Amino acid sequence: MPETAGEEGNGSGGVKLIVGLGNPGYEYHLTPHNLGFMTVDRLAEICKAEFSRRQSRARVASARFHGEQIILAKPQTFMNLSGISVSGLLKSLDLSPEDLVVIVDDVDLPLGTLRIRRKGSAGGHNGLKSVIGSLETDCFTRIRMGAGPEKPVDGLVSYVLTPFPEGNQEAVAGMIEQAVQAVRVILKEGVEKAMNLFNKKVSVEEL
Repeated sequence: MPETAGEEGNGSGGVKLIVGLGNPGYEYHLTPHNLGFMTVDRLAEICKAEFSRRQSRARVASARFHGEQIILAKPQTFMNLSGISVSGLLKSLDLSPEDLVVIVDDVDLPLGTLRIRRKGSAGGHNGLKSVIGSLETDCFTRIRMGAGPEKPVDGLVSYVLTPFPEGNQEAVAGMIEQAVQAVRVILKEGVEKAMNLFNKKVSVEEL
C-alpha cells in the first residue's frame, strides 16, 4: 500500500517535520521508548531516504511521502532533552509548531493501539514535556503509540528501556505500519480525519 518517495499526489505544498522521539544508541533500538525512532526509520525506508545529515542535534532526512514533502528527524539529545532539538529544527527550517508531528510511545495505552491529538498535555511523558517546554506551546500534532505492558511490572523506567519480548514483535511491527499510515492521512486529509480513523484499533487491511 505505501507509495515510495517518487510517487506524486495532490499535496498541500507545505513541508511537515516528522519527529520520532527516542534514545540514541544500539542498546535502546528495539525498546518501547524508541517506538518513535522505529517509525521514522520505517518512513525513511519506504521513502528510500537516508538520515545523511545532522542538524540541531538530530539525525535528519528529507523525503517525499505520498506526494508530500517531509523532513524526518531523530533527536540525539536523549529523550528528556528532546525539546532542545525539536525547537532548534523548527527554527532552522523556518517552520511553526503547526507543521510538526511528534511520534512517541505511551505506556498508558495497550500495545498495538494509537492515539492522535492536535494538542494536549505531556501525559507524564518526559520527551513530550521537554518539547512542550521548549516550544512554549502544546499546540502540535502528536501520535502516541501504545507500549503498555501486558501485565504489571516492577518499574516502568526499566520496562521502557528493555527490548520488547520476542512474542510482541509482530504486534509492534503492525503498530508501526499503522503509525506510518496515520502520517499519510495527516498529510493528505488532516489531523481530524486521522483521529477518526486511528483512535480505535484497526487493521492495515481496513485502510
